[in-house]
Amino acid sequence: MDIASIVLMFMGMLLFAVVLAPLAQKLHLPYSLVLVLGGFVGSELVTMAGVDLGLRWQHFHQLVFYVFLPALVFESALHMDGRSLWRNLLAILLMSTPMMLLAASITSFLLYYGIGYPAYFPLLAAFLTGALLSATDPAAVLDLFRSSGVSERLILLVDGESLFNDATAIVLFTLLSGLLLMATDTLTADVVLQRFLMIFFGGMLVGCGVSALLGLLYRLFSTPFTRILITLIAAYGSYLLAEAVLHVSGVMAVLVSGLIFGELQRRFADRDNDQLGAVWAFNGELANALIFLLLGVTVTWTMFEQQWLAMLIGIGAILISRAAAMTVFMPLVALLPGEKMGWRHSLVIYWGGVRGAVTVALALSLPLEVESWFTIQSIAYGVVLFTLIVQAPTTPWLIRKLKLAGN
Repeated sequence: MDIASIVLMFMGMLLFAVVLAPLAQKLHLPYSLVLVLGGFVGSELVTMAGVDLGLRWQHFHQLVFYVFLPALVFESALHMDGRSLWRNLLAILLMSTPMMLLAASITSFLLYYGIGYPAYFPLLAAFLTGALLSATDPAAVLDLFRSSGVSERLILLVDGESLFNDATAIVLFTLLSGLLLMATDTLTADVVLQRFLMIFFGGMLVGCGVSALLGLLYRLFSTPFTRILITLIAAYGSYLLAEAVLHVSGVMAVLVSGLIFGELQRRFADRDNDQLGAVWAFNGELANALIFLLLGVTVTWTMFEQQWLAMLIGIGAILISRAAAMTVFMPLVALLPGEKMGWRHSLVIYWGGVRGAVTVALALSLPLEVESWFTIQSIAYGVVLFTLIVQAPTTPWLIRKLKLAGN
């Protein structure tokens, strides 16, 4: 696929996203769901016409890991309120790390024994699937939360959980997908844990180092263009340095950079902030829209015909595992200082834990050398479609039913 074809396809997808935006508003449906349906219908019509779009796995992998993910993670971190985050950090870390790891483990075992085909879908593949399914993405429900008038702490917990568990899920996914492609007979649990910690905290150190250097430039140059450019370099520079050069977590590097530059943005409050925020909001929305369009393009009838049972097992697994993990950890969150989170808040957090852009991005980037990639991708797509079609639209009704509006 030559560069001209790629650019034309990219422009066509952007135009399609623009056309679908008013349709989503008119139908009162999540924009991401309309993008998926639009991408699916459009690709089916193109395929029926005998046209090959030229989309191949290597294009998805490069787009996802080197274009979409840095933009999504940096934009989310940049707009997180650092002071509120710090006050609720322990609660967010409980929800986004041990609770997420427990949910991912339960999901993995339910998938492994539910599918029951270890020769094709081994335990390591089940853990890979559990990792990519554990990344929550409340983008489809956060606006609904705000318009329904739920408390700011509830919104912060849901948003913060997503930000941090996305980073953890991506690190796990990268590690496990690498292990699936290599001989694992000499690997032990402590070796895997050491590698995970090195990748995870190594990425954080890279993010701190890059942000310290570029933060000095951010203070020195005060024009809107230079500050926007510095944040762009921080996002993609920290990611590439960590991922491609030092072989640690690029996502953790971007997460740390985004949080640091978000604090710098608020500290040097001036008219530049509106422009900087608008640019990164655009970057995040653009990446999000294109990911869901790609999901629609890559969904096929074959998935539903051949993998419908695996999809249902995946949906059941994420619902059971999240309920079990929250039963263990939410009582601990309720004991922490701050606005109390009762059972009604926990129920909204449970139902609002939809899967979205990060799960889709990881599923799109699955190496085809992984034997069970089609099953894993089908499960991921089935879960995301369920959360967009069922969970996201019914969340406002649940908030009203639990009388949480204004609480």
